[in-house]
Amino acid sequence: MSHSESIQTNADNEGQTNIPGPEVVPRANRRQFSAAYKLRIVEEADRCTEQGQIGALLRREGLYSSQLSKWRKLRAQGQLDALSPQQRGRKAQQPSEVEAARLRRENERLRARLEQAELIIDVQKKLSQLLGLTPDETEMDESA
Repeated sequence: MSHSESIQTNADNEGQTNIPGPEVVPRANRRQFSAAYKLRIVEEADRCTEQGQIGALLRREGLYSSQLSKWRKLRAQGQLDALSPQQRGRKAQQPSEVEAARLRRENERLRARLEQAELIIDVQKKLSQLLGLTPDETEMDESA
């Protein structure tokens, strides 16, 4: 095959190639499987007897072997609820727990302010003792 023939062949194939679009999805969606689907796949995998059948099943369904082993383990533990999709992230708190946490934070803040106020009062007492002021004189000055 000459150089000119290879150029013609490449030119003929260029019209047939499909170029994927440049658009990229901003965020991929997680796949979620129902409990019924998971149980169906686990049972179908259990029925596989010949070599390569499980691999074919996983390829056909687009699954990983780790998913299958995890689902089998959960089924063996009897955690049917664990096979259903679960919410990710923090668990929602009860309103009473939220209120209790808010009150604890406020309590800590007020304790800190009280300690600061007591410290200021102690410093004022010591300053009045150093200046030789009696408590009666300071009360008269404040009321005037």
